[in-house]
Amino acid sequence: MTSTKTRQLERIRISLWILVAAAVLALSGVYFVRTIWVREPSPPITVGEAAIRSDFSLIDHNGNRVTEADFLGRWQLVFFGFTYCPDVCPTTLAYLGNVLDRLGGEVEHVAPIFITVDPSRDTPQVMAEYVQAFHPKLVGLTGSEAEVAAAAQSFRVYYEKMEEETAPDGYLMAHSGHIYLMTPDGRFEDVFREGDQSAEEMAAHVLATMTGKQL
Repeated sequence: MTSTKTRQLERIRISLWILVAAAVLALSGVYFVRTIWVREPSPPITVGEAAIRSDFSLIDHNGNRVTEADFLGRWQLVFFGFTYCPDVCPTTLAYLGNVLDRLGGEVEHVAPIFITVDPSRDTPQVMAEYVQAFHPKLVGLTGSEAEVAAAAQSFRVYYEKMEEETAPDGYLMAHSGHIYLMTPDGRFEDVFREGDQSAEEMAAHVLATMTGKQL
């Protein structure tokens, strides 16, 4: 009798542990999906290379008005993000700095550009301090909300302001995390993402493209 009751209690305890574990996994899954969605939204959908183009009028981190024409003749490596970004942006910009260091003398023919999607906080002064932490050749661009939106549209870049109580000022910017390689005349050439290849591999790919060689 006692043995039977013990076995019943044991089965009940096992059933309760299974239910608790299932609940924890379900909640973890919801949190994981939400976190991934905020940090790395789906990549932009385009209809061919012509849909992506370098076309903008913004303020650089030195306070000067610049357009895509100021970078003609150089290959552009363009990344959109924001200085309050907790992970994707600093990781990607550090990676981009590593790529630039591996380009050797050819880096003089490259314009690495960081365009903010949070212009209300990312003033030229803020951008100047931020870009200097990653590479001396990195150019930070900001502007009005409308100007940034127009630039993002030309590159087909997704971004969205999202409320987040624990973040500075109560919000974060969800955005795509792609690095665009644009030709010296501002046309789309290729797209990369930190984590898809090593900095050495990306640098080799960029160099091969610049020199017209096939990998």
